[in-house]
Amino acid sequence: MENLFLGIELGSTRIKSVLLDGNYNVIASGGYNWENRFENGCFTYPLWQVKEGLQSSCAALSRDYFNKTGEKLKKVDAIGVSAMMHGYLVFDKNLELLTPFRTWRNAKSKQASDELTRRFDFHVPQRWSVSNLYQSMLDGEEHVKDVAYLTTLSGYIHMLLTGRNEVGMCEASGMFPVTDGEYDKKDVAIFDEIARSMGYKWDIRSILPAPRPAGHKGAYLTEEGARFLDPSGELCAGIPVCAPEGDAGTGMVATNSVKPGTGNLSAGTSVFALLVTDKPLSRVYREVDVLKTPDGSDAALIHSTNGCTEVDFWVGLFDEFARKCGKQLDKTELYGLLYNNTKNAAPDCGGVTSYNCISPEPITGVERGFPLVYRPFDSELNLANFFKSQICAIFAPIVSGVRMLSEKEGIKPDLISAHGGLFKIPGVAQQILADALDTPVSVTETAAEGGAYGMALLAAYMVEGGENTLPAWLDKAVFSSVKTKTLYPGKKGVEGYKRYMKNYEKGLEAVKAIKK
Repeated sequence: MENLFLGIELGSTRIKSVLLDGNYNVIASGGYNWENRFENGCFTYPLWQVKEGLQSSCAALSRDYFNKTGEKLKKVDAIGVSAMMHGYLVFDKNLELLTPFRTWRNAKSKQASDELTRRFDFHVPQRWSVSNLYQSMLDGEEHVKDVAYLTTLSGYIHMLLTGRNEVGMCEASGMFPVTDGEYDKKDVAIFDEIARSMGYKWDIRSILPAPRPAGHKGAYLTEEGARFLDPSGELCAGIPVCAPEGDAGTGMVATNSVKPGTGNLSAGTSVFALLVTDKPLSRVYREVDVLKTPDGSDAALIHSTNGCTEVDFWVGLFDEFARKCGKQLDKTELYGLLYNNTKNAAPDCGGVTSYNCISPEPITGVERGFPLVYRPFDSELNLANFFKSQICAIFAPIVSGVRMLSEKEGIKPDLISAHGGLFKIPGVAQQILADALDTPVSVTETAAEGGAYGMALLAAYMVEGGENTLPAWLDKAVFSSVKTKTLYPGKKGVEGYKRYMKNYEKGLEAVKAIKK
């Protein structure tokens, strides 16, 4: 079979691989479940599991492909790798890991974030790579003097596959501020001056991966890289590999939200809304990250570190209850039952209010993870209201950020494209989101494929995009035939979510006050 494109994404809970055909349809897939660990006060993943998970996911995809076609998967036209953005992965000159991988979920670099934001006059969030590096410098960590490579998870894997130290434009802009396709020269000079004053010999550009725009060519799968992905020896070397991107960039591509004026929302372990703008923001906002699209346009990101994890815990609790009652429900059936029942809930969840803070939440100022449910004595507590309040909580920090951009910058997209596992059950979370943002929300038939699908499209664009811009190619070649369902905000739902947000904001002080 000709024209095959492989996309891999290392998400927070699953490593997923998808294979697209020449019409950009998913024809095979594979997966591997994993979960971050909390070790020594840090959210992390061991690198041995990165290797195990990649190999397992790709092996499952190869089996799926063989079962469907009777052919072994030996060659594809292009490969792309994506992973969760930001975090801290540092190596010495021999590519030996200097300290355990610190994921985006950690929020221990507030001092560094505050100082860099002030010095750069540009919001540098705690989870960005440069914030983690600077905090390590401020804390006097011994390993910093030996840093030869500072990269992301996708950048690390790309090095293993191709031997090249580079990342996509959106991924790079989540490590260090990017201007005109390269790391901002003013900020580079400021950071290098700080590093020299602290006695470090390296400069920041020498340890960061090179930023690459969508469509950039030049990287190929090496023999070592091919064996890393496929130890069976079937996959051949020499396959073109596009620059790796993070989950924000692949989310934009997977939802066709790359051109200015578009917006998308991704819901998984974390949640983010990303609005592509036609001009820079007028000032610095601590609640908003400034990123680039994979092809270099400006984008405003509102990122919530807490997403669907707490909802999943509650589903697990109801699963346990069902089993105690002698009912063995399939997980998909149970999710459908609980989600669809929220259609019977009151617009404001009957006064039941939830907080899904498994980890700190910078947008709302919550510094410690502490999930909570509260309600007035005269609230209406039932299953529908309770579970809807959990879904409403997923969107609450994002709603605050989007509302602020609308009021202060006049940025409000006409349509939000949503994707991620939260939207697998039709018409539930999608309608709640439309009401929460008072904006139409669309979900495509490919929405559940997520970042692996977006990464496979970036790989395809590298070899088939030609002279087309990324937005033009996506419009014409991919999404002209993709089915989309759009839901619109309802008056009762919009008013109900406003009341929910008032309750949510009232209770925030209680959440902040709780100490472990």
